[in-house]
Amino acid sequence: MTARYVRKVRRSGAAALLVATLAFSAAACGGDDDGSGQDKGASRSATSQGSGKAKSKSAETTPETNTVLTTVKGDSGVEMVITSAMRDSGGFLTVNGQFKNTGSGAYTTPIQWSGRETAVAANGRSLAAMMLVDAQAKKRYYVLRDTDNRPLTTSGYEPSIEAGATLTFFAQFPAPEASTHEVGVQFPGFPNATIEISG
Repeated sequence: MTARYVRKVRRSGAAALLVATLAFSAAACGGDDDGSGQDKGASRSATSQGSGKAKSKSAETTPETNTVLTTVKGDSGVEMVITSAMRDSGGFLTVNGQFKNTGSGAYTTPIQWSGRETAVAANGRSLAAMMLVDAQAKKRYYVLRDTDNRPLTTSGYEPSIEAGATLTFFAQFPAPEASTHEVGVQFPGFPNATIEISG
């Protein structure tokens, strides 16, 4: 084997090694760029989807106030607006609505709203005094309580409603019989009203 042949082989090997190294580097750089771009795109997509889900959830939990079953005017410019009375399969009836202060000054919520029961009143401000009346069946339905005498209704609200402000509320009762489609609502400081049950 001649010296000239050895030099030729070495040059060929070095050139091949250089080409292979450059090809590998180009492939690696290209892979990083593509992968990085894909990750960013996936992150943007996931963020967009997450935002969409959050908006949907927020929209679902927003109380429906377009439907009004009744509006009852009380003392000092406060109104009780009932927006729904839903019967569910568990045997409960949930009443939803708002108290609106249409007066020019703050409205102090009466202690009578919490009811007369000492055990219930000890849990703070609530709407435990709300009552439903089924005139047809001659029955009265009171706000449900849990085992600690906490009423299943809006509670712990501020002692006053500012002018122009609203207090959204709910109250849960035992559901009247399926044949009952209307009930009367009685609440301290407001005239009696009749609402229609849905569900």
